[in-house]
Amino acid sequence: MKIWEQSEQILLATLCKDTKTVEQSLEIFHMEHSSILVYNDENALSSLISMAYLSAVKYYFKPIRELPTGKGFADLVYLPKKECFDKPALLIELKWNKSAESAVEQIKRKNYTQALIEYSGEILMVGINYNLKSKKHQCIIEKWIKD
Repeated sequence: MKIWEQSEQILLATLCKDTKTVEQSLEIFHMEHSSILVYNDENALSSLISMAYLSAVKYYFKPIRELPTGKGFADLVYLPKKECFDKPALLIELKWNKSAESAVEQIKRKNYTQALIEYSGEILMVGINYNLKSKKHQCIIEKWIKD
């Protein structure tokens, strides 16, 4: 499978909240497109995830990396283009050797959605963790419900 097709699969699975497919696809993507020797920190994970969501350029503006939120920085944020209003914004938090749950909890605890207060569409909170020992990716996707 080519990189664009892999990216499309990961994006579609994310939008459908299909975490198992996201996890499996990221593992394949990781093996095929990065060196295990340098894939050992959150910055390397961020670069690989940006590449994995390459096909998002069809629907989303350029991803915002390290978006200031007032209580921290959201790792990656994808905002849909105006003509793609049916797509949700993606707020992605990355962890390395922790858990995807802790990534989503950080989004909630530090109120990262506040940075998107002007955005009126749906927001998906995506937590992605890479475990160095098991070489596995874990993903949690939750829809943010506005208060």
